[in-house]
Amino acid sequence: MKLNLTLTQRLSLVFAILLLACCGASAWLQIRSNSMHEKEVVQGLSRGVAESIAHDTPVMGEHGLMPDAVRRMFDQLMTVNPSVEVYLLDPHGVIIGHAAPAGHLLRPVVNLAPIHRFLIGGMLPILGDDPRSIDGKKVFSVAALRSGAHQDGPVSGYIYVVLQGEEHDRLAARVAASSVLRNTLWSMALVGLLVLVAGLVALRLITRPLHRLTETMRDFDTHAEPVELPLTTTPASAGQRDEIAVLETAFAQMSGRIGEQWRTLSRQDQERRELVANISHDLRTPLGSLHGYLETLLLKDATLAPAERQRYLGIALAQSSKVGKLAQSLFELARLEHGSVEPVAEDFLLSDLIQDVYQKCELKAQAGQVSLEASMPRDANLVHADLGLIERVLTNLLDNAIRHTPAGGKVTVALRREGRQVLVTVSDTGQGIPPQLLEKLFRRPFSPGTDGRNGGLGLLIVQRILQLHGSAIELRSEPGKGAVFCFALQAAGRA
Repeated sequence: MKLNLTLTQRLSLVFAILLLACCGASAWLQIRSNSMHEKEVVQGLSRGVAESIAHDTPVMGEHGLMPDAVRRMFDQLMTVNPSVEVYLLDPHGVIIGHAAPAGHLLRPVVNLAPIHRFLIGGMLPILGDDPRSIDGKKVFSVAALRSGAHQDGPVSGYIYVVLQGEEHDRLAARVAASSVLRNTLWSMALVGLLVLVAGLVALRLITRPLHRLTETMRDFDTHAEPVELPLTTTPASAGQRDEIAVLETAFAQMSGRIGEQWRTLSRQDQERRELVANISHDLRTPLGSLHGYLETLLLKDATLAPAERQRYLGIALAQSSKVGKLAQSLFELARLEHGSVEPVAEDFLLSDLIQDVYQKCELKAQAGQVSLEASMPRDANLVHADLGLIERVLTNLLDNAIRHTPAGGKVTVALRREGRQVLVTVSDTGQGIPPQLLEKLFRRPFSPGTDGRNGGLGLLIVQRILQLHGSAIELRSEPGKGAVFCFALQAAGRA
């Protein structure tokens, strides 16, 4: 079954398990260290025991070793010191004399390698075979028995003394269950408990920023609208090494970006709603007029004079054309908004393009008694852009300027070279744009109920096209002094 634990609980559990393992390892190492220290001390103090026994006990006769003669002496020695066990070995390590009770001798041969290491003065403790155990090792003392008058003959055997025999092991087992060992274990348990409590408190202090970040994220998740959350710690610097502080700073910055994006999306959604509402309003007027005139023609066809019928048809056709232009503008704006249009840049002369656009707008300008002027120096004539899209930009700007310029006014297109760009300016001598509409001009294409000076879909299309060219449109307007629209295009390489 999977445990549903928090991060702090999991860290605490892992810390407790590691502490328990460390305490166990420490206890084992301490017991082993004490045991080895005791063995070293006992073996060091009793290093000459076997030599003394060999000197004081007649174990060598005329015919060599006398196992039977030494057994009684071994019993006496083991009675005086029950913790030692004395054995007589032949030169090959075979036990030939001992005082062990019947059935207690489990290993008849003793390995000579530890004995030789002891005799040459090896580092203590040195563990040798325990004859009363199948695989046990004990500290020992040993003395070599040699034949000859000066004890310089070949080795005839060994006096092998186990310094911590069976009696010592039984006494050590009883002491292990005594109050001394219990007090030691209780002391280690108390120290482990104190370390555990201190570790848990420290862990809680360390993870406190993480808890705070968790609560902050939970509050952020419960908000209906993402908001920028305040930092509860100082912002992390570039050299900050506290990962939690860095994470908290990054989350606060992320929440700020999400909040800003949310507000942008909300604003765009609101603008889209207004766009739909305003388009519906603008469509309703020409469609209502078109429907009304068509219905009049249908009901009064027999009574209408030919001239009146032609007038009605002309009005209906004009309203139909207005609806068609609006639908086309919506289609173009949708393609620009969704990235369906990719500009194909080429070198062309702006003067030729401006002349073409002037010809298209000439009739409308003459009807409104507006003059068209241009200022096109040769060094600011050749540009690198999409010819068709820039034509659409100029057409929309000129149409908008002519529509809002009174009779007798003028519309001017001026070019100026600025470094590697050509600055295009379209100005008029109309009434200008009120300051309260400047900010909304490129975001709200229709403004019913205002003075009629609004951006329309044309300016939105202009803005999107220039964005595709890496440029932007700028409006300079003062009430009563007309409006000036400026944008920049990349100059051609050979201009």
